[in-house]
This record gives sequence, C-alpha cells and structure tokens, in this order.
Amino acid sequence: AVVGAGIGGSAVAHFLQQHFGPRVQIDVFEKGTVGGRLATISVNKQHYESGAASFHSLSLHMQGFVKQLGLRHRREVGGRSAIFNGEDFVLEETDWYLLNLFRLWWHYGISFLRLQMWVEEVMEKFMRIYKYQAHGYAFSGAMSLAGAQGSLWSVEGGNKLVCSGLLKLTKANVIHATVTTVTLQQTEGKPLYHVKYENEVGTGSDYYDIVVIATPLHLDNSSTITFEGFDPPIDVVQGSFQPTVISLVHGYLNSSYFGFPDPKLFPFASILTTDFPSFFCALDNMCPVNVSASFRRKQPQEAAVWRVRSPQPLLRSQLKTLFRSYYSVQTAEWQAHPVHGPRSPLPRFVLHDQLFLLNALEWAASSVEVTAVAAKNVALLAFNRWYQDLDKIDQKDLMHKVKTEL
Repeated sequence: AVVGAGIGGSAVAHFLQQHFGPRVQIDVFEKGTVGGRLATISVNKQHYESGAASFHSLSLHMQGFVKQLGLRHRREVGGRSAIFNGEDFVLEETDWYLLNLFRLWWHYGISFLRLQMWVEEVMEKFMRIYKYQAHGYAFSGAMSLAGAQGSLWSVEGGNKLVCSGLLKLTKANVIHATVTTVTLQQTEGKPLYHVKYENEVGTGSDYYDIVVIATPLHLDNSSTITFEGFDPPIDVVQGSFQPTVISLVHGYLNSSYFGFPDPKLFPFASILTTDFPSFFCALDNMCPVNVSASFRRKQPQEAAVWRVRSPQPLLRSQLKTLFRSYYSVQTAEWQAHPVHGPRSPLPRFVLHDQLFLLNALEWAASSVEVTAVAAKNVALLAFNRWYQDLDKIDQKDLMHKVKTEL
C-alpha cells in the first residue's frame, strides 16, 4: 500500500515494481487528484502550473522519468528577472551573463562568491546519492542537500503528467480514498498491516505486507493517519508546514507600482521580492503548459496570465496594487514545505519493519527531486529488508566501497 499519489507516491510505486518485479501488487490511495503538489489551473481554456513549476537540470530521477515515459521538455520562452524590495528594484537581470554576475557581485560582495562555492560543494556531495542508489544502498535516516544553480526545465503538457504516467506504467491500482488507520495485525514472522480507509461510498480495508506513507504527517494536516497496535507507539507528527497561496490572475499589470508609468517599457517577466513587501513573494508572467511553436509571451501592456505567490490569500486592495484591472483570479492553496529550522533529530524512514515514511527527507530539504530521491531510498529499504540484505542499509565507508566496486 502506498498512501499518496503525488510525486513521492507515484515514484515509490514505480521503484517498488522496479525492484520487486512486475508481479508485485500495489494499491495507491489518494484522497484528492493524482499529482499532489504538481497541479495545473485552467484559464481561458489554457492550463498553467499552480504547483511546482520547474525542475533543476541536475534532477536526475525526474529526467529519467520524463525519458522513460516518452514526455518532452517544454520549449523555453525567455524572460528577464528582477528583485523588488517594495520601493525599488535592487537587482535587475540583463541579457548579458557576465554583466549579471558583476551586478550580483557588486550588490552582495564576497558573500555571493562564498555562496556560489558553498552550493557547488554541497551539490557535488549530493550527487553521490545517485551512485549509492544505483548500487542498491539505502539509508534509514534523513540526509540534507541544497541546490540553487543550473538551468531549469518543465514538462510539456504539465509536470503532473509524470505522476499519472508513472502510475500507469506501474499498473498500480489507484483507490480514491482517505487512509484513516494503519494497524499492526501480525507480529510473528513477517508483519501484516491492516489499512482502513474511507471515501464517499463508505469505508473499506485491506491487508498489506508493506506500507509506504507518501504524504506529510504534520500538525497542520487534519487528516493525519492513526497508527494502532504498535509497541512502542508510532508518533511521527512533526512541526508545521509553510502555507503558500498561488493566484493566477488574468489581467493588466500595474507597472507604475514598480516604477514604470509606461507599461510598454516594463522589461521583466519574473519578479522576486525581499522581505518587503510582505504581501507577495513572487510574480511571474506565465506560459501555458503547452507551448506551441508560434507562442510568444504577452507584452507588459497586454492582458496576460500572471502567477502571484503569497503567504496569504490576496486582498482586493492588494490585487489592485499589482494590477490595473483583471478579468479573473483563480487560487490554489498549498502546504508547500516544512518550516525549516533548528529542531530535534529528523524523522526516520523506517517506522516499523515494513512501514515507511517517505516524507522524512522533506524535513531536511524540500523539492520534487528530493522527494524522488526519498522514493528510491524507501523502495531500496523495503527490498533490502524484505530479503534481509542488511549489508545494503546504512553501510559504513560507503564512498570507498562504491569506488572499489566501480
């Protein structure tokens, strides 16, 4: 049983079948729509990303999924970015790469160079995980990463196609229901888990050898799963998640608010903000998920679809601040990612012998690729523990061992 059909649940179903073989039977429970935080909103018969909009070029698992499913990268439509502090643009991107680097250095000084070096070092270390996983090694505790460099890409037709594609490829049985309880039914030999669920029709239940929780278990989640019959009791509820509101606004940008009285002269397709103004975090002139060869990005004086990311739903006065006028506003509210910060030790992937928490890694770092890495790790944990190949779990001196094998 896999609880959740976002990228984590879809990917772990795929990896479980990859390791256990085509005869493994996988039920995937999803109370909402397949894709989770990968989702789209329709505006004027066109679909736009309302969840994760793009992926890093070094997202190797996501790159592999796209290739395996026969999907394509969406054609990029260029646009410049800027950073706004509520009154002025503190940093403006140009069409010249070296000039952009100089401006970053001029504004942030030596800190920018230190950040560049630090990110490169962290990414170099993180890339080792793919090598470990390729050799079948798994980890029972969470690891951390950071990445902020490289080109970005997205999937033609919508990023959520990766999730639905993986579930179709896996031939998983998708059950549209909310899992309420996981009970340890059998303790001798291999454990057996009793999973209860409910939907519009009523309630149901079934028994499983392996259960993967691929949905967050946190204080803000009203539908947190109850675990029964476990000794010691399982209590994995962690901190809080950061709420994020995505507003897709079809309208005319108020370029005067950003210091451009003539909208034709407004040069930016993407605006990030500093701590102020606090009512929005980012503003993007969006392209639909299907970009034709003749598509062009709307000019700033034209009505366009803008994606506004904010910590709270936008008030009418705030919408009027950002837009001269608008035809429609559609919103999606997400529990985007954990509120990261110093805390007690990170949760473990293994809740019980064959009961796993895929989202444990999200409390170290939160992104689509990190979730895919966690999915691969959980599938390896389940496989290695099932066949008692414990040497492949939490292996010491792993870098030396992998180098020797290579």
